Amino acid sequence: MTSRAARFAAAFAALYAAHQLGDHHVQRDDDAQAKGKPGVAGRAACARHVATYTLTCAAALAATNRVTGAGLRPGRVLAGLVFSAATHYVIDRREPLRRFAEATGHGGFYRLGMPRPGRDDNPTLGTGAYALDQSAHVGCLFVAALIAATGRRK
Repeated sequence: MTSRAARFAAAFAALYAAHQLGDHHVQRDDDAQAKGKPGVAGRAACARHVATYTLTCAAALAATNRVTGAGLRPGRVLAGLVFSAATHYVIDRREPLRRFAEATGHGGFYRLGMPRPGRDDNPTLGTGAYALDQSAHVGCLFVAALIAATGRRK
């Protein structure tokens, strides 16, 4: 029987690696550009991204479980994936994260590196918004891995 700690470590490693792939390589460019926009088009782009992201995470967890014998329970993996997908969607809609940053006194950091009003002078991933986005995702992956690792396999 695999320990809960080993299940957690395996699940977190799989989810973190899948996050890097799903959030950057698997995501379609048009979805990345549109997922934070208001309205139906923005919501649809975000939903498409979260679907491919979640499939990437599911594949990583399944492969990890099979190769390592981690003993992850399918129901707990599903619960972790649902948590990850739901939080990923909320974070990637952008406005909730911006409002959270403002409410917690991190608005200046959120805007760090963004183009100044009326200018297109910093088109880069190196922004405060991106750093907060990624840190929120990793924190949620930590919780998703805890969810996936719970319970005992018989």
